[in-house]
Amino acid sequence: MSSLAIIGGSGFSGFSALAACDVQHVETPYGDTSAPVTRGQLAGHEVLFLPRHGKGHHLPPHRINYRANLWALRASGADRVVALAAIGGITPRFAPTVLAVPDQIIDYTSGREHTLYDGTHGTVEHIDVTAPYCETLRLALLAACSRAGHAVIPQGTYGATQGPRLETAAEIIRYERDGCDLVGMTGMPEASLARELGLCYASFAFVVNWAAGKGDGIITMQEIDANLTCCVERIVDVLTALAAP
Repeated sequence: MSSLAIIGGSGFSGFSALAACDVQHVETPYGDTSAPVTRGQLAGHEVLFLPRHGKGHHLPPHRINYRANLWALRASGADRVVALAAIGGITPRFAPTVLAVPDQIIDYTSGREHTLYDGTHGTVEHIDVTAPYCETLRLALLAACSRAGHAVIPQGTYGATQGPRLETAAEIIRYERDGCDLVGMTGMPEASLARELGLCYASFAFVVNWAAGKGDGIITMQEIDANLTCCVERIVDVLTALAAP
């Protein structure tokens, strides 16, 4: 059974570096997952992979079944989960193509199934998310970046927005005032659900655009895709180093 799982975000609806051994549809108490769970080999070690947005990136952020995805990964043997996140940079250090391992998150989402303790599956629990990411896995990701020879920003606050639209310039000003360094659409409820399930969860973020009002002109998908392409090789290097510490 594998202990490491990777959740693929934008640009990672597939993971060609993973030598797939098995693809499994996992039934969950919360409905269907975004896609089947792939079990494969990375650097000679077994790893699980699940694309958050589904095959072909067809699920928008607010329609992802986060509960089913995380439950399925745990049921498949994961106890560590690295969540890939293509994000926008707000503060000056987080320029396009920068890699980051956030240590905090602010949730601006709404209307998502955000807890396992919804009154239909047992008792209500109140989990502590003072530190929303698993520090052990965060440090392991940072060490993997070092072994792979790639620079990374070791902290940052991720602002999780509803999507799928991008933010207004005024919203970004607000998020910066709140203390956000990065903005993305899938960080919550993934992080808190992972905590409810007892999973060691961390975000591995890569900046694909300046947030609204922080760059020159409007944000285009061509810009995002170009910056994402610049990040892919480094991301794979780091995940390979993480899989084979």
